[in-house]
Amino acid sequence: MRCLSVSQPYADLIIQGKKTIELRTWNTKFRGEFLVHAPLKVKADACKKMGIEAQSLRTGVIIGRVEIYNVKKYKNQAEIKYDYDKHFAVKEYLDHKYGFLLRNPKELRVPIPYKGSLGFFEVKLDSKMNKNEIKTDLFDEEHRYQWIGKH
Repeated sequence: MRCLSVSQPYADLIIQGKKTIELRTWNTKFRGEFLVHAPLKVKADACKKMGIEAQSLRTGVIIGRVEIYNVKKYKNQAEIKYDYDKHFAVKEYLDHKYGFLLRNPKELRVPIPYKGSLGFFEVKLDSKMNKNEIKTDLFDEEHRYQWIGKH
């Protein structure tokens, strides 16, 4: 399954459904569900601006999934600023031209330790499940409860 690394606190905001646009300098034709990875790096300035304790954030793990359903191309900074309540980007991101439109976030009850990468990347979990089973079973509520109860 595809995955995208998103720095904290933005990764948590996506999974909480508060951040519905992910700003990027590059475009993508990909549409569909992907995993959200929170890398080790935390954006301290963003945490401070939003009043979030950086130490409380999960890092180095996959924390959930979300769906990208479209990409918005920004023509200028005024358009980016207008969407602030959807992306929460600090000043350094105002030169990004693409906004990945996100919906249907779902949090993993147990984050999966994983090393991130640039852009969208394929996640290969140490599991006997195939790719389709990961999509359906890993995120299914009943499966998660069963999995947690056996560990």
